[in-house]
Amino acid sequence: MKKQAPVVPYTIRGVPSEVDLILRRQAAKRKVSLNQMLVEELSEAAIGTRNRADFSDLVGKWTPDPAFDEILAAGRQLDRDRWK
Repeated sequence: MKKQAPVVPYTIRGVPSEVDLILRRQAAKRKVSLNQMLVEELSEAAIGTRNRADFSDLVGKWTPDPAFDEILAAGRQLDRDRWK
């Protein structure tokens, strides 16, 4: 697994209200926080790639396990008497 580089907090001032509105709409459209969208956009502008979580080392690693599936199914059962 890749080691994450340290992150640095930023404060940005003087953003015009019309730019703020557009950025917030874009974040909502992507279904991410405004902060996450800005970090992705800044990363792409600066280094040509978006800074996203990398789970590529997990792709294709899942193996079916019937016993585990049974445990999950049992945990999803509701006791209707307790939820009244």
